[in-house]
Amino acid sequence: MPPTPSSHTRAALQALFVTFLWSTSWVLIKLGLEDIPALTFAGLRYWLAFLCLLPLAARPVHRDSLRALSRRDWGRLAALGLVYYAVNMGTQFLGLERLPAVTASLLLSFTPIMVALLGIAFLAEPITRQQWGGIGLYLAGALVYFYPVAIPTDQVIGLLIVFVGVIANSLATAMGRSINRARTITPLVVTVVSMGIGGLILLVAGLVTQGLPALDARSWAIIGWLAVVNTAFAFTLWNHTQRTLSAVESSVINNTMLIQIAVLAWVFLGEGLNGRAIAGLALAATGTLIVQVRRARARAESPAPAPAAAPRRSSPGSR
Repeated sequence: MPPTPSSHTRAALQALFVTFLWSTSWVLIKLGLEDIPALTFAGLRYWLAFLCLLPLAARPVHRDSLRALSRRDWGRLAALGLVYYAVNMGTQFLGLERLPAVTASLLLSFTPIMVALLGIAFLAEPITRQQWGGIGLYLAGALVYFYPVAIPTDQVIGLLIVFVGVIANSLATAMGRSINRARTITPLVVTVVSMGIGGLILLVAGLVTQGLPALDARSWAIIGWLAVVNTAFAFTLWNHTQRTLSAVESSVINNTMLIQIAVLAWVFLGEGLNGRAIAGLALAATGTLIVQVRRARARAESPAPAPAAAPRRSSPGSR
C-alpha cells in the first residue's frame, strides 16, 4: 500500500527527530569527555547499544539471516565493525577531546564526498558534473570557515585524528554499501554484528589504554542515554522512516545535522560563530547536500538487484 500524505509527513517528522537526537550526541559527548576517557566512553556507548539491539536480532527473520551467514560474511561484518566502530567512532571521540563540536562536525560532513570519490574506484559509481560542483562548494565553505588559517597546535592534532575518522567512515560506508546492495543480510543483522564486534574492540582498547575511572551518576546517565536513546532507539526509528521516505528525502533531512549541531553547540557549549563561519557552514552543507542527493537519485534510478528472502531497508550510520 503506498504511503498516504499524513503517513509521509509523520515519517519526515520522525526522521527529523532522529537527526535532532543524533545532533544532541555531539553536545553530550563533549560534556561526557570532561570525566570519561574517550575510547572507554565510545566503547561503553556502542557496546551497550549492541546489547539493546540484540533482542531485536532474535526475531525469526533476523535469526534466520544470522544462521545463514557464511564465514566470508562474518569476516566482512567483522571488518566493517573494526573500521566503522573501532576506528571511526574511536577517532570521533578522540577528536572531540581536542576540537569544538562544530569544527569536528564540519570535517565529518566531508564523508559523503569521500564516499563519492571512493565509489569511482570500488563501486563503479561515477561522479557527475553536479556532484563535482557540490564538492567545490564544500571545499569553498570549509576554506571560508577556517580562514584565516591559524589553528592551535592541539587542534591540529585533533584535525588529523578526525581526518583519520573521515577516511574510516568513508571506507566503512563503501563497505556497508557493498554488503547491503547484495541484499542477502538484513540491515539489523549488519548493524548488530558489526556494532557488537567493533564496540567490543573499542571497549577493550579503552579499558586497556585508558581504564575506567569512578564515574558519577551524571556520566552514567550520559552513557546510557547515548546508548539506549541516541543509538538503539534512534537507529530503529530511522529504519522505520525508510519504509516511507525516499533516499533523496532522507539525505536532505540527514544533512540538516550540520546546522543543528552548530546551534546546539552555541546554546549548550558556548561555541559561538561569526558571520563568516556561518557562511562557510552554509556553503559546505549545500555542497554536501548536492553530492548526497545526486547519489541517492542515482541509486533510485539504477536497476534493483534480485530480491532476497528477507526484506531490505536502508540503514544509517550510527551517530
